[in-house]
Amino acid sequence: MNRACTAATLALGALTLAALLAGCASGSVDEQATAGPETGASGSGAVSPLDGELTVFAAASLGNAFDELAARFEHLHPSLDVLPITYDGSSVLATQLIEGARADVFASADEKNLDRVAEEGLVDGEPEIFATNVLEIAVAPGNPLGIDGLDDLADDAAPAPIVIVCAPAVPCGAAATTLFGEAGVQVTPASEEQNVTAVLTKVRAGEADAGLVYVTDIAAAGDEVEGVAIDGADAAVNRYPIAALAGAPNPEAAAAFAEFVTSPDGAAILESFGFGAP
Repeated sequence: MNRACTAATLALGALTLAALLAGCASGSVDEQATAGPETGASGSGAVSPLDGELTVFAAASLGNAFDELAARFEHLHPSLDVLPITYDGSSVLATQLIEGARADVFASADEKNLDRVAEEGLVDGEPEIFATNVLEIAVAPGNPLGIDGLDDLADDAAPAPIVIVCAPAVPCGAAATTLFGEAGVQVTPASEEQNVTAVLTKVRAGEADAGLVYVTDIAAAGDEVEGVAIDGADAAVNRYPIAALAGAPNPEAAAAFAEFVTSPDGAAILESFGFGAP
């Protein structure tokens, strides 16, 4: 082959290689354009996974359900540590937050107490309702006093049972007051507790004949207590809101957890524990 042919062949090869490289580069750009942003473990579109710690304040009645939600959320975000959740009466938690307690998320058993926190400028964004609940009468297994409804808890009932309820400032106590009023019965409780867990504990321990707790608490107690449905319980439905908090130590995780709780997956978990839909 003469020198002219050799030069032409080399030139042609160079042009072909350049065209191939250009095509590869173009395809790479197109793939990047259609692939979208990197997603985190939850599929939320986050560029990087959540990490650090997450602090949650939640109503006592949410205990079992939120423990499960937290475990699932940690599974989705292995680099994130959900600290042991602080459970108590919603009014107690709201007061703690207003007085300076630090947390990322607040889930209340009623709108009133989350509104208290929002009025202090401590809520980031709009709270969202994620579940509902109603009260039931908790009695000892076998219902030894034969309690059938609120009338059997009245002061003039014979025999008069020992009744425990939540304090009126606590959502379960406010709901109990409403139901007593709707039924027209006068009930003088032996004590008024700061959260629904304390009411259930006293019924379990035999310190009370009856206590007004949520249907979810009776379901969680298994065969340790028996539940008596309340006619007209829908007159006092508790609506549970959740919100990320302003000044949250971990704002990204706070927003993501609130979103997870209100997602279809979160709703399915809550339903499995007996909570109603929003």
